Amino acid sequence: MSEQPIQRKLAAVLYADVAGYSRLTGADEDATHAALRAGLASLTRAIDGRGGRVNHYAGDAILAEFGSVVACVEMAIDIQRRFAEENEDIPEDQRLLFRIGIHMAEVIDDGGEIYGDGVNIAARLESLADVGGICISGVVAEQVRQRLDVGLEDMGDQQVKNIVQPVRAYKVVADTSSGQPVMAVAVSELPSIAVLPFDNLSGDPEQEYFSDGMTEDIITALSRLKWIFVTARNSTFSYKGQSPDIRDVAKDLGVRYVLEGSVRKAGNKVRITAQLIDGSSGNHLWAERYDRDLEDIFALQDEITETVVGAIQPELTDAEIKRARAKPPESLDAWDLYQRGMYHYYIHSGDDMLEAARLFRQAIALDPNLVAPYSGLAQVLFIVNMGQYAENRTELRAEALEMARKAVALDRDDVNAHANLGRALLSVAQIDGNFDAAFAANEHATHLNPSSAYAHYTFGRALEVAGRSEDAIEHLQTAMRLSPRDQYAGQAMAGIAGAYFDLGEFEVSLEWAVKAERSNPNLTWPGLYLTRVATYVLLERLEDARMERDALLARHPQASLAAYHSDCSGFARCGTVTDAVRKVDFPE
Repeated sequence: MSEQPIQRKLAAVLYADVAGYSRLTGADEDATHAALRAGLASLTRAIDGRGGRVNHYAGDAILAEFGSVVACVEMAIDIQRRFAEENEDIPEDQRLLFRIGIHMAEVIDDGGEIYGDGVNIAARLESLADVGGICISGVVAEQVRQRLDVGLEDMGDQQVKNIVQPVRAYKVVADTSSGQPVMAVAVSELPSIAVLPFDNLSGDPEQEYFSDGMTEDIITALSRLKWIFVTARNSTFSYKGQSPDIRDVAKDLGVRYVLEGSVRKAGNKVRITAQLIDGSSGNHLWAERYDRDLEDIFALQDEITETVVGAIQPELTDAEIKRARAKPPESLDAWDLYQRGMYHYYIHSGDDMLEAARLFRQAIALDPNLVAPYSGLAQVLFIVNMGQYAENRTELRAEALEMARKAVALDRDDVNAHANLGRALLSVAQIDGNFDAAFAANEHATHLNPSSAYAHYTFGRALEVAGRSEDAIEHLQTAMRLSPRDQYAGQAMAGIAGAYFDLGEFEVSLEWAVKAERSNPNLTWPGLYLTRVATYVLLERLEDARMERDALLARHPQASLAAYHSDCSGFARCGTVTDAVRKVDFPE
């Protein structure tokens, strides 16, 4: 039998152990052991929460790997701060604190265990760290120096046993006089979710692979959402076959939300249920049932995964907004400020858009490394331009592009960052008619996460503006199918209305425009309603066209064809709309 090839991969390797564990054990063995269990559990949850994986425990030490070196260092800083706070009132000689070492290298993966020089180097760096501190290698320092606001103290070259070349080491500090490992800016507490193994209710053990596969696919799909931490499979599958209290699960895993479900097969039919639950209260936030024919099991698995992930995203967003709005102003972190901004964004009035922009700017000032506020600000400035809610639209258009590019630079795998880069580029394309860059950003977003309703929505709107109507309708309807209760549903309907206008199907366009207004009465962009005026003209309903014109001018007294052309001259329908509305004397 031929041997299996050795599996190698690049990983951020973290090694941590307790400082002075033997001394602590000698003083009080039982108390130290209890504190160690609690500390390792907290560290494990933090690793899972940032997308890492624990590879090995050895007494008071823990070895873990991360796909992202930035996430690894962020987690280490966060957990060391937490341990410092928890030990604040404990006598110094009784504190149980960890040292942490981090290196990035190619490692050998053997059945979940990792080996190689990278592990040895991480362990050596750990021994160089201060008590409660973090020591990183030079290669890690280069990766995080521009992406995290941390202080790094150069410790020079260090020798590592059995490694020929010395390793450059850095101490993570904010104040080199105190040597305390803290970030120079706040780290926001992002939401977290655990997906429990879906229960197999079929009475057929052979169906376990389907329910387990469903769970794993949902975990993978949710992990593509960069604004929420997803607990690793190894942690959640420890609950398989149990019926735990969801509140206990949330507490044990350190998560805010829990998704659970079941699979029941009968003949060639299958019923899949899923429930999203608030981990602190145990209240159900969302539940759905899916009845399907069991023809192509893998296609079904893909469909349900896509549907569930798409459906729970707006529910999670809504829950986070409610949570942020309930917190007192003095306790808001950057994530809370972002969620409050999104609350105003979804209202969609001019004043609310400007308030959302203010809150996003405040969030950026508080945590310059959080992607969402940059992305959100780009999103809002796009709408401010479309709605003509400000005078300096040229400057705002440039700022939207700058904010979107910063978001992508912070995290190149963030689907919303790429989607909003597409929107910012669209604001330029609407004027010059060159849509290639916007299409590329939007298409990349849909590839990053095919279950993202927002990615399909932004791509659909770009296609609609460019006149690729059939493609636009496909993406916009995909967005609505993925997330029927999405906060963007009204905007998607407005996009479909525009696409049908360009296809010359004016009655259908009007139907969708009315649906959009009913879904969100605050969708009052001048260009949107100018298209409705044109629709009535082209349907030869001139009296309705005049009434729509008057309603538009009452909302936006400054509206004119000159203003429309200044923002929308690149629209495929620009000439058609202009010629039509002139027949009812729309202001030039």
